[in-house]
Amino acid sequence: MKILDKINEPVSKVKPYQPGRPIEDVARDFGLNADDIVKIASNESVLGVSPLAQQALVECMADLHRYPDAGAWELRDKLAQKMSLDTDQFIFGAGSNEILVFLAQVFLAPGKSVVASAHAFVIYKILTAMMGADFIEVPVKDGLQHDLEAMVKAITPETSLVFVCNPNNPTGTLISQEEIETFMDQVPDDVLVVFDEAYAEICLGEMPDTLSFVKKGKTCIVLRTFSKAYGLAGIRIGYGMANAELISELNKPRQPFNANLAAQKMAVAALDDEDFLEASIKAYRDAKSYYQDLCKEMQLEYIPSYANFIMIKTGNGAVICNKLMALGVIVRSLQPYLLDDWIRVSFGTETENQTFGKAIQTLRRNNEL
Repeated sequence: MKILDKINEPVSKVKPYQPGRPIEDVARDFGLNADDIVKIASNESVLGVSPLAQQALVECMADLHRYPDAGAWELRDKLAQKMSLDTDQFIFGAGSNEILVFLAQVFLAPGKSVVASAHAFVIYKILTAMMGADFIEVPVKDGLQHDLEAMVKAITPETSLVFVCNPNNPTGTLISQEEIETFMDQVPDDVLVVFDEAYAEICLGEMPDTLSFVKKGKTCIVLRTFSKAYGLAGIRIGYGMANAELISELNKPRQPFNANLAAQKMAVAALDDEDFLEASIKAYRDAKSYYQDLCKEMQLEYIPSYANFIMIKTGNGAVICNKLMALGVIVRSLQPYLLDDWIRVSFGTETENQTFGKAIQTLRRNNEL
């Protein structure tokens, strides 16, 4: 098609994001029964959807013929009270990922640059490439930890954004409050620090208080989502918190009604579901112990995780993922993160976790691992 010759050059070079494979696809490809397949590849909620959010969905169904509140005022007001911020300090998106898109559209262009850690969320690299900006990737420290000191040194006069994913996806590593304090003292005022905190509510460690920097007027934005902690990945709702003037600029590329009505209502209800949140965290702690014990028993290297997943070194992760799928277990290859020898496994139910354990042990017995 001749029209393809007119594709924007930066976009033509981008390799699209590869999500975890759906159960139905794996069932077709491997001739398996979909009901027997375990998907622990996308860091989804172990307990499903928040019950309070489910009830909110039922209650709003009769209104789904209406456009949603474009300003998400009910959700905005509830979050403002919860976070002790002003209502004009919030922006909403179809997941926090959409807000990453807004940040790229507002701040990136040819001649500008982004700083991020190696082995961080691959979307940062994709968005930077699509906008024709330069991506400065900083090597990690031992244990696959972000090297914040090196990231500061990598900032140039052309740098617009610095991404800090914490806990980091896919490594599960966590940066401390002290490290972030030192980092923020050194970042220039004309560089926006993006704290991407998709796993904050279910963090299995002491989550740093990055909102304190927003309240102090620092040049930063904190991103959160309802996908992980509250089980709303399928409905798509996330938010960002920052200075009101910055939020105003980020709203310019935002399309009308991007946060749908059901998502807004379910998010409002989910914020009250403390029992669901506590039960989820307990399940993740139990799962973390299971996987760490399994790895030690099988003498497999792993990275201690502070999120709801774990990285395991298996050698040739893409091959191992395919072998596990043939056994009905979907996990994630980390080739896009340049971690070819590793897989990422989401924490599932006790049954799902044990199914993975049996499958990986089967590979070991068959000398396939």
